[in-house]
Formats: sequence, C-alpha cells, structure tokens
Amino acid sequence: MNRYYYDLHTHSCLSPCADNDNTPYNLVGMAVLSGINILALTDHNTCKNCPAFFAAAKQYGIVAVAGMELTTAEEIHVVCLFEELERAMQFSEEIDSRRIKIKNRTDIFGEQLIMGENDEIVGHEEYLLSNATTVSLDEVPKLVEKYGGVCFPAHIDRVANSLIGVLGDIPKTPEFNCFEVYDAEKIPEIVEKYALQGKKIIIDSDAHYLDNVRDKENYFDLDDEPYSSNKVRASLFKELRG
Repeated sequence: MNRYYYDLHTHSCLSPCADNDNTPYNLVGMAVLSGINILALTDHNTCKNCPAFFAAAKQYGIVAVAGMELTTAEEIHVVCLFEELERAMQFSEEIDSRRIKIKNRTDIFGEQLIMGENDEIVGHEEYLLSNATTVSLDEVPKLVEKYGGVCFPAHIDRVANSLIGVLGDIPKTPEFNCFEVYDAEKIPEIVEKYALQGKKIIIDSDAHYLDNVRDKENYFDLDDEPYSSNKVRASLFKELRG
C-alpha cells in the first residue's frame, strides 16, 4: 500500500479552448514536476489523444488513465475513466457516433490537434468537440460500465455545465458513487447541502493550460504489490467503484 497523488481531469491540445502547449508529453512532464503519480487525460467527447498520452506516461513513469469529459444531451459534463486504453478507444468510437457535428471555428475554439506517439501533430479534429452529444445523463453510467469504466459528475461546485448548475440539484437517479469538485474548500458545504455523506469526493484541476495541473495534494492510498502500472490502475478503479 502506497500513496499516489492524482489529477483525474486534464485536457490536451485536442480539446477546444485548451492551449496548444498541452501536448501529451508536456502534460506528463508537468505532472512529473508537480509530483503527480496518476494522471488522467479527459478531452471533451473524445479519447483520440490517449494513445500518445500513454506512450508519454510510460516514458516518464506516470500511471496513465484514459478518459473523456463527456457532454450529455443536457449539456452536463461527466468525467468518464477507463481501466484499459483499448476499451476507452471503443467508448470514444461509440460517442463519436452520438456527437452533433458542427464545424469547428479555429479562430474561436482553437485547432483541436491530434498528436502522435512522438508528440507530433498527426491530424486535426474537424468538428467542434465541446458541444452536447445525444447521450442523456441517465444513459451515462451504464454506457461507461459497458466498457469497464467509471464515471462521475464533473466540477459540481461550478455553474457552467455542472450537474447542479444545470439541474439545480443532484437527482436520485442516475446514482453516482463519486463527485468531482474544483475547489476543496467548498466540499463541506456541498456535502451538507446535497446530502453527499458517504460519497467519494474527487478534487481535480480540469486543466486547459499546463500550469493548471494540480500540485501533489490529493491522493489515494493504493495496493500496488507486486508493482505495475496495471496493478495501480486496478486498485484506483476499485477505490472509485467503492
């Protein structure tokens, strides 16, 4: 059992409004400088930069988690994480078929860069990634579970695109085991107001710029014997599932 500092919500240069400097290798490098051990890449409505991200993480000794920040039909953001890269890419393909495809305005939202395993640009996403999909909030948990993943509502302490900001409350269904906040100081108030006692509260950066990546502060104590990144990932997902 060892302590692992985490940031489970970051964006690469593929996400609209994320900085082009947020390449997979730069994100991993920033995690190393910040003392982060487990880093998730969660671009808007896609996992296309996760293979490059995994290559970078392997080189720098970071435990990588493949993920996505899904925008539901209600325009609620949900962080979806996957234990296996291959399953994340399959989920990404399904979400791609459920996207409402509107041409990206690069002058407004950025270039949406797809990166290769050597941190080179290999393509551009033509359609805007941040708009709503046709996946309803009620669908998300079972859809993510289908691909061996876990999910939780993103930044519920914010107004824009949060579960509370959109619905005004936390509904009884679908049921989530975890909830994400951006500002740790708001946790006691939110837990009390929305009866989240017993739920796991995740604190992430939602980094769109390199200097947004969290410093080593939030952690899980995880079983990692005998050590491997797969073992750490499995222990993390066991913790998230409760």
